[in-house]
Amino acid sequence: MTTETEEIDMLQIQDTLVSLDLLERYFCCDLDTCRGECCIEGDAGAPITEEERRRLEEVLPAVRDDLSPAALRVIDEQGVAYVDEEGDLVTSIVDGGNCVFTTYGPGGVCLCAIEKACREGRIDFLKPVSCHLYPVRITQYPTFTAVNLHRWKICKCAEVLGRRKGLRAYQFLEGPLTARFGADWYRELALTAEEYLRQQGGGE
Repeated sequence: MTTETEEIDMLQIQDTLVSLDLLERYFCCDLDTCRGECCIEGDAGAPITEEERRRLEEVLPAVRDDLSPAALRVIDEQGVAYVDEEGDLVTSIVDGGNCVFTTYGPGGVCLCAIEKACREGRIDFLKPVSCHLYPVRITQYPTFTAVNLHRWKICKCAEVLGRRKGLRAYQFLEGPLTARFGADWYRELALTAEEYLRQQGGGE
């Protein structure tokens, strides 16, 4: 049975339940402020699928020179991914935090070596879906998919920048959400969001 609270907190879009945070919260990544800290903080790697593990192994030769010696040692010892304490397949990490695919750009900004290589035309794999979608987290259940917004203190600057630009999280993530769920799903989400926010008087 769906409780009143659950009805308020989630909206149904096709076969997914979407957190209202995705519609209400403002968000726009602010690399100049956070320096890409999401790639180097935390106690586990990014969730990936078996297919994504295979793709990471395929593109590894093209990005090895961008990775740190410590990251290469971890990859050589346990591979590009491992199963964490919750039983999820995640990217390997260095020293309990850094993703092994971390690299650094001008000014010491942390970047994803996979995404960097893709944008430079060296590979055709952008990065795992969980990374592309962040701060959205996807949870698959037997009869539906939950689409939630993960809130993390290091992304506070992204909320501030999003509010300054008037950009909601679902708008900022239009590309990855469309890639994951399809154009029809995103169009329905956007229309639902517009109507919901209108009814709420503009939201937060």
